[in-house]
This record gives sequence, C-alpha cells and structure tokens, in this order.
Amino acid sequence: MTDTQAAILTVTLNPALDISVDAPNVAPGGKIRVGQPVAEPGGGGINVSRAIRLLGGQSQALAALGGLTGAKLKRLLRAEGVALLVHRIEGESRQNLTVTDTGDGAQYRFTMPGPEWRGDQGDAMQQAIAAQLASRGLAVLSGSQPPGVPAAFAADLARRAADAGTRLIVDTSGPALAQLLDTPGAKPPFMLRLDEAEARAVQDAPLAPPAAAALAADLVARGVAAVVIVACGADGSVLVGQGARLHCAPPRVEVLSKVGAGDSFTAGFTLALARGQSLSEALQLGTAAAAAAVMTGSTELCRPQDVQALLPDCRVSAL
Repeated sequence: MTDTQAAILTVTLNPALDISVDAPNVAPGGKIRVGQPVAEPGGGGINVSRAIRLLGGQSQALAALGGLTGAKLKRLLRAEGVALLVHRIEGESRQNLTVTDTGDGAQYRFTMPGPEWRGDQGDAMQQAIAAQLASRGLAVLSGSQPPGVPAAFAADLARRAADAGTRLIVDTSGPALAQLLDTPGAKPPFMLRLDEAEARAVQDAPLAPPAAAALAADLVARGVAAVVIVACGADGSVLVGQGARLHCAPPRVEVLSKVGAGDSFTAGFTLALARGQSLSEALQLGTAAAAAAVMTGSTELCRPQDVQALLPDCRVSAL
C-alpha cells in the first residue's frame, strides 16, 4: 500500500437524511414510543465518501441537495470533514427512517423516493459531474435515482467517464440498473456491483459464489462492465473481469445492522484501487469493510479498527 492515492469523486443523485430510532416493541395499533432519534447524512455516494474518510483516504462528494433537509445534510457532512461539492436542485432532499425493535432485534427501514427532477435537471447534473471527471482517477456513482431522472443516466455518465479517462464504479438499482443490464453501451462502466437482492432478481434464484461468478462472467461477456462484483451475503462477494475470477469470504461476525454494508464495501474497494492495489486486494479490503459495517448498529458505517482486525481473515481465492 502506498501513501498516495488517485483522486476520487463520489456522486449522489438522491442524498438522504438518515434518521434511526430504537423502540421496545414495533406493532400495529397504538402509539410506538421511540428513543432519541439519531440523524446522519446518507445516500450511496455520500456514505462511500464518509467510509473512505474513516478508512484513512480522501475523496470529494458531489451531491444534489435541496431545501432545509439539504442544508442540514451539508452542515453534517462538513462537520464530519467530508469534502463536499453541492449541486443545488429544486425540491426538498429526502429523509429515511430506520426503526430497530430492541425486543427481537428486527429492523424496519423506510426509504423515501426523493424529490422529482423536472426539465433539464438531469442534464445539468451530468454537466456538473463532467466538469469534475478529468481531474479524477476514479468516480463512484452510488445509490438510487430520484423520480424524473432518466434511466439512462448511469450509462450516459459511463460514456463521459470513459472519454475523460476516469474509471467509473456504479452501484445503483431500479430502472438505472435495468438499463445497464439490458442495454450495454459501447463505453460501459469500469465496475458494476450487484447486491444479493439485485442478483437474485436477475437469476430468479439464491446465488452461492459459483453461481454468482457465472452471472458476473455473463455480464462481463455481454459488455455490461469491465468488472462485475456480485454480493453473496454472509458468503462475501465474487469478482469477475480483466482476467480475474475471484471469491472473498469474510469471517463470521455478529450482525447488528446490515445498513451501510454495501457502501462500506464500495468505499474499501475504491480506496484500494486508488492506492494502486490489485483487484484481489481491493476485493479483500471491500469485504473487510462490509463485514465491519454489519458489526455496527443502526446506520453506522465501518469502523477502521474493525476493518484492520478482519482484513487478514478475509481470504481471496480463485473460482
């Protein structure tokens, strides 16, 4: 590992103020008395930048923010020391709610859609991103798209990134992911990550690592991305691309909350590449970061001491 790293830009189209509370019993009917709420900045790319900072790296977060919630997100991120570029949008940035039942440990996650983008707001965001790409070695587009953003947004950004010589990492969902999977572009993203649910939706079956690797290999062969990573839950993740076909399994850990595990994985993976490490080393660091994230409660991301403790036991093997 070197002391230097390539510049990283993270992009969040649909940031959120993540509010988490505990309740002694979540049941329909009467009022549910909850504990003191905790508010944290959230949204895919924002969480990737936050986790990169926790892991000792640097990045710049470009986020579309609007309204009073957007202003609070800005304050929270700057208080954390995240380098932030604000792209102002119409409407109010969303809030999400996570409720943990302290009686049985069940977690309920309520995810809002976000403000609807109208007119040329999508084009304006593409221009804002393009202005930053040339000076970055890596860019990360992570998280959901708000209503009104064209499904082809990620594919269009992949073309811009390729033209700028920037490796684009994509971790998205919904229509944007479907567009990437169904209509591969001439200039695809460098890496595409699928979580467990997304992979099952493609295969219509649970995926053990060998099956996940077969899915990833098919997507690479079809030109969806140069590298495809498929998450396999407690079995870790598989990576296929650029001559590699790898599986990294984490050690067994106590799971307190799965929130933030995917973003922590993407942060570790991206940071390792930015530091000049191999795909195998990036997969290992991403896996350790994801495992560390599930050890934390509510929406807390990975803790660096946990990542370092878990890293030696995250074993990469060829498939």
